[in-house]
Amino acid sequence: MSAPDYSSPPSIDILYSDHHDWLQGWLRRRLGNAADAADLAHDAFVRLLTAPKRFDSPPEARVYLRTMASGLCVDLWRRRQIEQAWLDTLAAQPEALAPSAEQQAIVLDALHEIDTMLRQLPPKAASAFVMAVGCDMSDKEVAAELGVSTRMVRKYVAQAMLHCLLLEARHAT
Repeated sequence: MSAPDYSSPPSIDILYSDHHDWLQGWLRRRLGNAADAADLAHDAFVRLLTAPKRFDSPPEARVYLRTMASGLCVDLWRRRQIEQAWLDTLAAQPEALAPSAEQQAIVLDALHEIDTMLRQLPPKAASAFVMAVGCDMSDKEVAAELGVSTRMVRKYVAQAMLHCLLLEARHAT
């Protein structure tokens, strides 16, 4: 089989036929799981459909796809860590207090959204918010932990709270 000619930008169907099997194989080796690899390869091409890119050569397309797929792997691993933490929390609860399957799904969705919101913040702001709100630490304790002033802690927490309000506003509409 000869190398594809990208003298003009390839369509998504050409990109798919040229690179899907390669990408899925790369993901399978990285993840050790054919089903997850198939899902993420599919997600990568869906992203290309929603945000088309121009590639001048097959290697350029593969570099982009591999970079995107690496990010999708990180997202998958992060989601799984959150899900495992939630399952561990549920397992530690008495069965009588266990929320319904619907409530569990709602909490898990909220946890994923909070994780996404926290990752959009500067690291110190995210840490300050988690320590102050999640761990119920005082401004002084958070400041000592982060090596900043209590005024900066309040600023960080306010920044995170603004992100929370924006997240809540998106759900209200």
